[in-house]
Amino acid sequence: MTIHGGERIATGAGAMLVDASLLGREADSTAEAIFEFDHWRSRGEIAAAALGRGSAWLITTPTHHWVLRHYRRGGSVARRLLVDRYVWAGEQRVRAFAEWRLLARLHASGLPVPRPIAARYRRSGLLYRCDLIMQRIKDAEPLSAMLVGAALADERWSAIGAVIARLHAAGVDHADLNAHNILLDSRGGVSVIDFDRGKLRPPGSWQARNLQRLHRSLRKISAALPAERFSAAAWNCLLAGYARA
Repeated sequence: MTIHGGERIATGAGAMLVDASLLGREADSTAEAIFEFDHWRSRGEIAAAALGRGSAWLITTPTHHWVLRHYRRGGSVARRLLVDRYVWAGEQRVRAFAEWRLLARLHASGLPVPRPIAARYRRSGLLYRCDLIMQRIKDAEPLSAMLVGAALADERWSAIGAVIARLHAAGVDHADLNAHNILLDSRGGVSVIDFDRGKLRPPGSWQARNLQRLHRSLRKISAALPAERFSAAAWNCLLAGYARA
């Protein structure tokens, strides 16, 4: 079955969604090895990362630059009780599949988001675990990390606002828009990651909530930094870029 450019493959404990055109030599792996840390570690092609919620690793091969994310719950109580398990409510509600479909649609529309490679879930009774592989945004760092190093030029704040506006114009409600999930690359580009629980919606109050969440995140991150790293003027530049776009 083909879904938004991806092929659904049944497995022993669940299913995968894959874009075979992007797998290269890994397309010969009919097993689920590409989602396993040990598979990549044995080849010396994996390193830890901190991108969005959950456990994330960078996969680097001669032909691939990917991010592998294992979904984990947030919140101390949830971590103690379920850690990385979610209640089964049907395949359409699997979080990795939902994010894969949203990313595929947004990337096909030319929006600056990671291109999805593969997703899978493994079901055990009324619970499941899931994973997602995406293409890595080249030469990019989170906005949060950039601010630790230096203040941003007004043009970069404006570009961030413009990208958020493009996502909003496409109806994308990002469930966790914060300074860790906005990436800035060495060419001045802006990308957004971590669309877990993201949705497509008609215009509404959620757009203001997205911006408010980002503003809170920036204030929290910059609290211990020099004042020029994030100021009212910087936020106004972001809003101006949003309005112009």
